[in-house]
This record gives sequence, structure tokens and C-alpha cells, in this order.
Amino acid sequence: MSDLSTLLEVGGPVAALGGGAAYARAKHPAAYWSTVGLPASTIRLLSSYSSVMEACGLTVAPSRLRVLAVKTMTQREVRPVPPRRGLIRPTTTGLRLRLRLAPGQEPADFAASAERLRHAWGVHAVYVTTVKPGVIELRLVGYDVLRRVRMPRKIADGFLKVPVALREDATPFIRDYRTIPHQLTLGATLSGKSMYLRHLIAGLAPQPVALVGVDCKRGVELAPFASRLSALATDPEQAAELLPVLVKEMEDRYDLIKARQGIAGDTPDEEITSDVWGLPERERPVPVVLFVDEVAELFMVATKKDEERRDEMVTQLIRLAQLGRAASIYLEVCGQRFGAELGKGATMLRAQLTGRVCHRVNDEASAKMALGDIAPEAVYAACSIAPERPGLAVAGDTSGGWSRIRTPYLSLADAAETCRESAHLVPDLPALKPFRPHVTVRPVETAAPVVLPHPVTD
Repeated sequence: MSDLSTLLEVGGPVAALGGGAAYARAKHPAAYWSTVGLPASTIRLLSSYSSVMEACGLTVAPSRLRVLAVKTMTQREVRPVPPRRGLIRPTTTGLRLRLRLAPGQEPADFAASAERLRHAWGVHAVYVTTVKPGVIELRLVGYDVLRRVRMPRKIADGFLKVPVALREDATPFIRDYRTIPHQLTLGATLSGKSMYLRHLIAGLAPQPVALVGVDCKRGVELAPFASRLSALATDPEQAAELLPVLVKEMEDRYDLIKARQGIAGDTPDEEITSDVWGLPERERPVPVVLFVDEVAELFMVATKKDEERRDEMVTQLIRLAQLGRAASIYLEVCGQRFGAELGKGATMLRAQLTGRVCHRVNDEASAKMALGDIAPEAVYAACSIAPERPGLAVAGDTSGGWSRIRTPYLSLADAAETCRESAHLVPDLPALKPFRPHVTVRPVETAAPVVLPHPVTD
């Protein structure tokens, strides 16, 4: 009887501790990883490193000197040698470990065994990156960081760089307009595409750039940010007037480059290899970021006259995509579908958009429109995004690389407030003044007058 009571006394706290750990793992994975997962995975890695590498086929035959030393000093069997391991560096989301490759090994060998390493060391995922020739870094992620997105506290951002989402390897996804000037973002309704666009605008608002919007859905997506926009077109008719002005602005900037660098005036713009960033800072025009929301609305036609207007707008967008980078004019094109069925010029415009972000789509064809021509293996990843995870997307570029990302939640009120606080940063571009949206000044709420009690007198 006494043994049973002792067992109950010991088992109660153990069960409570196990239940608390299970709850923390489900509801607070970051706290669980820091307290339980990190020590357990570190011990498991240190104790099984050599055997796991051998089981995954990532070991090599030892050198002759090592074989001779082992046979001379001991009678042990000469075993294959794993890669040299560096220090284990813990992080808030996992572990980092650098390995020096043996002769004959390549990073692809470790990438192919990433799933085996994940199971062997009990982590959520393992990613392989090349640090320098002969050295790779294994990034072990302890839990699903995309389930509840928490951006890193320290992010190396900068001018025309916006940390807009979190990658599945716990690194920030930064939209860098200097590196990838134009981008296509696709996504079905309630997929998180608007949240992605909201982060971009809120991130660019405090920077000295001109923000231009084309929102043919009567401005329902971009109108809340009107206080920070230099121009806004809310229907195809206004867009047909705004796009030629942007093209003229681009041509004027090319003329500025020619005049500064002594290039002949009759030189075609396509042959000018320099850009505005080579100009002195006092003469450099302000960058322009053009947001096109629901690009399919620009392609919709009902009459012959609309078709002519559509062809002109598509031609102007293609010119901006082809030549805008050197003039510091960047495109952010968003929509639900973007394929050849939209009309003439759609495929050519898509080919100029280097970056691709594909949220949840309604069919495989839409995913192929975004990723099929740059990373065919990413199409399946985009098609497998569940509706229960809005904001989850697959990001890629023309280099063929891709990764899963997810945008953290940002309320529309907070993004609009950021734009209102940055309204004084709207640059002075005379050509865009006719398209500057009218911003209604919110009335100042005045407090009710305070009625003070009167003293009682005779």
C-alpha cells in the first residue's frame, strides 16, 4: 500500500510536467523549443553525429595517415570519417551547424539527406546553404515557424528593402527592389495577397520613394493608403491617363542620364547601360514604385474602343517593365490569374517580372502561370497551400530558387496610420500632381466641456 501511495505521489508531478510540456509544444512552440526541444536536440546531435552521417552515406574513407595511426595505436576497426563539425550555435528557432566537406563531397549530397537528418535529430526541418567553397551550414528548425509568424527582432533592412514575410527556414524574406525590380504576385480571394501588398506599402511609406497605385476595383484596396500615394487610378480610364505620364517620366530620366554622361541624344534608351544611381545624389530623381492591383481589370474589354485602350496600356506597362529599372521605376503587379488568355501582351509582360510570389490559387494552371517558367518543382508546393493558412505563399525568382513564406498579420488600420504619419514624405513630382488622390482630413474630436461645480454661497 505504501508503495502505491509513493508511486502516486511521484507520478502526479511527472504527469503534470508532461502535460504542461505537451500544452507548451502545441500552443507556445517557441517557448517549448527554448526550454525542452533545444537541449534534447543538441544532446541527440552530439551523441549520434558520426553514426547518422555514416547511415546517410555522408562519410568518406579515412586518409592513409589516419589508417596507419589507428592500426598502430589501437586494434579497432578503421571506420569512415564524417565531415568536420564546427560549433553548434543555438537560435530562438533552431540550431546552426557548419560542416567542412571532405574531398569528393558536394552540398547536394547533404540536401538530398535533409529529410533523414531531420528524423534522426528530432527537428522540424533541415536546410542546407553554402557558406563558401568546401563549407556548408546546416540550419535546423525546431518547430513550424510558419504556423504563427514572428518576425526576427533584428533585420538588416535598408533603402528600397522591405522585410515582408518569414521564410520556412526562419529567415526574413526581404523584398529588395534594387535586386529584383519587378514582381508578380498571384493569389485567390482570401489567400493573403492583400496582406502581402499591405506590408509592402507600410514598409515603403517611411522611405523617400514615390508610391503610385492602379486599383481598378474602385480603389477599395489602395484607397486607405491615399495619404501616402503620389497618384492613384481607380478605373481603367484613369489608368489609361496615368500610365503615359509614367512613361514620359521614365523618358525624362533617361534624358537626364544622357545629359549627365555625355551620351548622344539620339541614342536609343535600350542601349543605355547605366542608371540613375550613377548620378550625384542631389540630381538623382526619387524612385517610383507602381502597384497594380488586380491586373486582369486592365485587360478586360467590352467594345472595340476598349480594346484599343487596353493595347495601349499593356504596351506602356511592358515598356515600364523593360526600361523602368534604370530609371528607378519599379513594378508590383498583383492579380488572381495572369496568363495568355487575358489578351495580347500578357505573356510578354509576365516575362519581364523577375520576382514571383504565388499564394493559394484555385487551380494548377494559375500556379503554373506564376512559377512554371522559373521553378516547375514549386508548382506543386503552391497547389498544396491549405485555405486555413492565409498568407502562406511560394516565392521564387528567375534564378530557379524558391521557398515557402508567410506574411505576418498587419491590420488595415495600422497600415493606414503608418501612411498618414508618413504623408509629409510624399515627394514633389509635378507630372503626378493631377493624379494625387484627395485625402479627407479626419475631424478632430473635441472633448465635451467640463462642468465645474459652483460653490454654494449665501
